Amino acid sequence: MSNIKGIDLTAYLVRDPEKAIAFYRDVMGMTPTVVDDQGRGAEFTLSDGSTFGVWRPDDGETGGAIMFAVDDARAAVEHYRGRGLQLSDVMESPVCLMSFGSDPEGNSIIIHQRKVKD
Repeated sequence: MSNIKGIDLTAYLVRDPEKAIAFYRDVMGMTPTVVDDQGRGAEFTLSDGSTFGVWRPDDGETGGAIMFAVDDARAAVEHYRGRGLQLSDVMESPVCLMSFGSDPEGNSIIIHQRKVKD
């Protein structure tokens, strides 16, 4: 099924990841749980299990992003493409499957399937 079942990540797209990471770590008191080894950003897993991230996109654009959790990324992409949403082909990482698109305001929408269930 391609129904949205939750949010796996909320993120801010930033110009200066180091400054953003320092702010959320040092000012807000959050400990990074994942730090990109290429300096592009970090994620903070919060005590309720939700994840917040700060990332510098390759194109330099800033704004908001939301990662919607689905059980089957490929089926969900086909479903949402059928409803008119332009999405990238599904990309695979060691931990997940993802497809990228945007809402009418240009905010990022990511269809996301974890490989390992929580």
